[in-house]
Amino acid sequence: MAQADKRGNEGFIVARARSFSHAFRGLARLFREPNARLHALATAVVLGLGYFLHLAPLEWGALVFAITLVLAAEAFNTALEALADAAVPERHPLVGQAKDLAAAGVLLAALGAVAIAVLILGPHLW
Repeated sequence: MAQADKRGNEGFIVARARSFSHAFRGLARLFREPNARLHALATAVVLGLGYFLHLAPLEWGALVFAITLVLAAEAFNTALEALADAAVPERHPLVGQAKDLAAAGVLLAALGAVAIAVLILGPHLW
């Protein structure tokens, strides 16, 4: 209720548009990160190979899921790092642990995506 009062006469559509603008600003911020750019390059290679190899719809679905998971993990990692840096500017062991764990999440997602890509693209290539 307090949120609705805060917006005043702002309509549902305007509020959703504003929400999407924040999300797109976040995407732009994400792709300023070197690791996200590396993921984007890998995505382009995999999508290009998929197009060239005429993948089946289920194969496309698995690849899109894996790509999305990696990029989402990278976004969460970047957000956690920014928040941690703002909250605790000096070095702190617990902040370091949180950053390491978030980075491990990205690594796990990326390794899973590589496994999915090999399982799907491999038989088409060999």
